[in-house]
Amino acid sequence: MQARTILCFGDSNTHGTCAMRTADDRRRHPREHRWPNVMAAALGPGWEVIAEGHPGRTAVFDDPIEGPHKNGQAALPALLESHRPLDLAIVLLGTNDLKARFNQSAHDIALGLRRLVLDILRCDSGPGGAAPRVLLVAPVCAQERGVLAETFAGAATKSAALPALLAAVATREAVHFADMNTVAEVDPVDGIHLSADAHAAMGAAMAQAVRDIFEE
Repeated sequence: MQARTILCFGDSNTHGTCAMRTADDRRRHPREHRWPNVMAAALGPGWEVIAEGHPGRTAVFDDPIEGPHKNGQAALPALLESHRPLDLAIVLLGTNDLKARFNQSAHDIALGLRRLVLDILRCDSGPGGAAPRVLLVAPVCAQERGVLAETFAGAATKSAALPALLAAVATREAVHFADMNTVAEVDPVDGIHLSADAHAAMGAAMAQAVRDIFEE
């Protein structure tokens, strides 16, 4: 069987950022502990897993403080073309869209993620010039804790509404869906990032979700 290629399109929790103790904390989990690599190890030979995690990445918003390069929609087309052919694109975003500076409802955040799904479905970066399959993933719900509490003021309630909204998007666009809240929680140190244990649980769950997709 020809190797299958998976693009993991995400933010700091795909990058492997550790829970932040201070505003300038740049620690990162070791490579083997990050969920894309845990997933790759669980899937075994025959799979190429590409981790494209950008800290601060939003689904569709230019960040007025951190810069317009944080806009996921702007980055996505180049990544789809750079890594083609792709068998699967995993979209794990939405957490940064919860920041108070964007003042967006959970409904509109879900619509932004739908925009990304549609962009992938309309591209030609899959096998044979078709679109890759899509796995839309609900991120682990945010808490308003620690050094990031003010940045994410109001995020907890909106975050809790996202899984159901994203499940509805996946159903509407006939793509696959997974909810990481079934297996992991954020690290209470900053309420946004994931512990090594959470990465391990997510990597295992993602691997199973990928197997289920390709066994259909």
